[in-house]
Amino acid sequence: MSHVSYATATEEKLAEINRELGKGDTLDAIKWAYRTFQDDLLYSCSFGAEAMVLIDMISDVKKDARILFLDTQLHFRDTYELIDKVRERYPDLRIKVKQPKLTLDQQAEAHGEALWTRQPDLCCQIRKVEPMDEELRGAVAWMSGLRREQSPTRAHVQFVNRDDKFQSLKICPLIHWKEEEVWQYIRMFELPYNPLHDLNYPSIGCAPCTRAVAPGEDSRAGRWAGQGKTECGLHLAK
Repeated sequence: MSHVSYATATEEKLAEINRELGKGDTLDAIKWAYRTFQDDLLYSCSFGAEAMVLIDMISDVKKDARILFLDTQLHFRDTYELIDKVRERYPDLRIKVKQPKLTLDQQAEAHGEALWTRQPDLCCQIRKVEPMDEELRGAVAWMSGLRREQSPTRAHVQFVNRDDKFQSLKICPLIHWKEEEVWQYIRMFELPYNPLHDLNYPSIGCAPCTRAVAPGEDSRAGRWAGQGKTECGLHLAK
């Protein structure tokens, strides 16, 4: 089966692939993904804790893998500094920082100041979804660090998922990992990570739309708090 034909694979074929991948571990899934899609596979991440684990594993499988960071121009300074650290540790990785077509000033002129406070879905569409669509146009597969325990909207994610939004396949090698396992890996291999995680920011996005979470709250409760929104749109169906 050619890697291009996977994009139109039947649900039965995807189920068969997921059953086979379920017999192995995370590294087996990553190896399968790069063996199958090679340089057509793009890993998109926001450099959270899960990304540190995946980047480390990916570097062992494909040192010059393509990594995409969607730079909304609203991220924390700590996030940008972490990207620099990752570049130093994994110099062969091809890390692309993708910015939206509209600058923040242009967005404010077109839609008003601080759009994220009034229409967060539109802000995410402009600054994340549309740039991602540009990068994935014509691509067969992309990788994500989604874990099932992160939120109810992610509870049924498979290793290989049909992504109708971007007309591709989404590979998720960490679906079975628990939060403590992520941190065990980070500490074991002394990986760099965003210091905001130590300040009760389990999920880190844009600075205006991210707050620390209280004990007992869902790990994504700090994203778009009070706005009835838990996803930027990259992982939601059309």
